[in-house]
Amino acid sequence: MPLKPPPLRNDCFALPPGVDWTPVDTALTMLQRRLAPVVAREHVPLDAGLGRVLAEDLLAYRSNPPEANTAVDGYGFAGGSVGAGDVVLPLVEGRSAAGAPFAGRVPEGSAVRVLTGAALPEGVDTVVLDEDCATGDGQVAFRGPVKRGANTRKAGEDVAEGALALSAGRVLTPADLALAAAVGHSALPVFSRLRIGVLSTGDEIVEPGNRAAPGQIFDANRPMLLSMATRFGYEAIDLGHVRDNRDVLRARLDGAVGAVDAILTSGGASAGDEDHVSALLRDTGALAEWRIALKPGRPLALGMWQGVPVFGLPGNPVAAFVCTLVFARPAMGLLAGTGWQAPVGFDVPSAFTKRKKPGRREYLRARIREGRAEVFASEGSGRVSGLSWAEGFVELDDGARDIAPGDIVRFIPFGSFGL
Repeated sequence: MPLKPPPLRNDCFALPPGVDWTPVDTALTMLQRRLAPVVAREHVPLDAGLGRVLAEDLLAYRSNPPEANTAVDGYGFAGGSVGAGDVVLPLVEGRSAAGAPFAGRVPEGSAVRVLTGAALPEGVDTVVLDEDCATGDGQVAFRGPVKRGANTRKAGEDVAEGALALSAGRVLTPADLALAAAVGHSALPVFSRLRIGVLSTGDEIVEPGNRAAPGQIFDANRPMLLSMATRFGYEAIDLGHVRDNRDVLRARLDGAVGAVDAILTSGGASAGDEDHVSALLRDTGALAEWRIALKPGRPLALGMWQGVPVFGLPGNPVAAFVCTLVFARPAMGLLAGTGWQAPVGFDVPSAFTKRKKPGRREYLRARIREGRAEVFASEGSGRVSGLSWAEGFVELDDGARDIAPGDIVRFIPFGSFGL
């Protein structure tokens, strides 16, 4: 049986007494401290490791390179046997090639033909390039001095046997698989893929392609959130759409237990009459209604449903997108075993003007053009086209800002979030 960690406690999302508005950094710190992996461990073949999360440190079974070898085609010899000026050395019969090493020892004062990647024969520690040599009559001639050890690679100079090759929590890349293979691994210890259920709620929501009555809108959140979960490397599970019916919502959540490791809902996360997600979580005694001091996206319902973490996102697609990247993405990373991954931002000049009031952190849809950050023409949180237009966020801290073109702002590309 794969080893699976215990479930999260029902109070892991609880706010400290007296907290009302939650600053972004406070919310992120609480998530980081209170969440832990919820996925099992397993072993997979090397060729199935791409995108998986390494569950334990990977040590080298074998050194890379496993033995000293030559980095070029040329002629090998003992470096201490030659000096400056013209050098002429007799060639021993045979050669050393990759996979076909020279058998025997090369006497001091002699040289042997070597090809790139070949093991250095006994008695050889230095190689001179083909282009710098002349050969004939069983001899090789070149001009010294040649630095001892030139054009060679030491055994284990990349990774030594028993040394750390890859650290636990790493999302495995093609280069990581190459390194794992080079140090002798054919199977990898990984976490099971995190299973993310995505559920839309609300009477106003209609499936794309269906007829929308007056007052109804097409469901933009579910395809967005499902594709985001997939892009993050998780298994995305479509839980469908539920109208504003508490009993149906309860049954849908009950049905997801055991099939998913976490749930993203959109809509119903506030405290109104039809906000059934937060109401159901409140009934279980495991709801934390976080009013986050950010724009867009203030309401964020966090809770547990029969041991499954639920991230209740705002219904507005722009706010749902922002809250997913800022809060759910790093939190899901902890659940998946990658550890906390804060996005990397860059300081760049602005190409816009803005006056910001204090009190909330703001995330402006932005992109870089000619080395400057430009922002979407409208800050309206209903403008879904701005998400498609943007390539990242300009993040404005909680305090007041009066930004003019050329002022330095922090730009976070979507790639830093894993998109």
